[in-house]
Amino acid sequence: MSISKHSQFIKKEAKRLGFLDCGIAKAEFLEEEAPRLEEWLKNGFQGKMQYLENHFDKRLDPRLLVDDAKSVISLSFNYYPKEEQNPDSYKISKYAYGEDYHHVIKTKLRELLQSINDEIGEVSGRCFVDSAPVLERAWAEKAGLGFIGKHSLLIQKQKGSYFFLAELIIDLELEYDHPTTTNHCGTCTKCIDACPTEAILPNNTIDGSKCISYLTIELKDNIPNQFKDKMDDWMFGCDICQDVCPWNRFSKPHQEPLFHPKEELINFSKKDWEEITEETFKKVFKKSAVKRTKFAGLQRNIRFLKN
Repeated sequence: MSISKHSQFIKKEAKRLGFLDCGIAKAEFLEEEAPRLEEWLKNGFQGKMQYLENHFDKRLDPRLLVDDAKSVISLSFNYYPKEEQNPDSYKISKYAYGEDYHHVIKTKLRELLQSINDEIGEVSGRCFVDSAPVLERAWAEKAGLGFIGKHSLLIQKQKGSYFFLAELIIDLELEYDHPTTTNHCGTCTKCIDACPTEAILPNNTIDGSKCISYLTIELKDNIPNQFKDKMDDWMFGCDICQDVCPWNRFSKPHQEPLFHPKEELINFSKKDWEEITEETFKKVFKKSAVKRTKFAGLQRNIRFLKN
């Protein structure tokens, strides 16, 4: 099989496994991203996410993550839900409605890697789903999957931005896609204007220390009082910048049964959330990404929103 046939096989197999899109980039040092990442960290936009300061070199060079890496296969996976929460309730980001995406997508990535080995021969590689030092949006843009919006998320023109990104870094040379070079945000500033904590800066940068997702998930201390009445009832994550983005009018509901939400998550009122027990928390969020904040963390967020 030729390099071209290998690449076509991988993309076809990715579609069969339910991925929205698949693009391929050459595994090399991310030269343009290096100074941006350095500046972002220097400004303290990572807040108390110290782990983002680790493995600086690995974040910029996939060949330090996988020996003899040749290709970075970028994949997107839709999570836009068919039904949404009770609008008068405390809110959870749509990506956390169903089972934890790390496990669901990693299973599919492993299956893709196995298919590559079965079809092409022995190929070494690693699967990544938002849990390793990989600049996934930069790689997705290099692989032609879309452009990075002003809210720093990847956008696909006819599909919006409600999708997860994942990578397969392998030691096989493939046919590389053209990187996305055109940004289609234009003069639109809807995401910047809508962010209640002013976390989206005008120069396409996110001050992570002000982001509602950071404050409700990553931050383990008390939420600073400066954000009182600015959280818009978000108790886990936030979708404001995506909800207002004009490109998301093209979002279509996902077809992944494991991402369907439990009935309680959709129907609970504010009172239900305020009175939630640890037992109910474990039932509603079994295998869910919300477990990351733990019962005590969710209670802290609800108290902050309520008082």
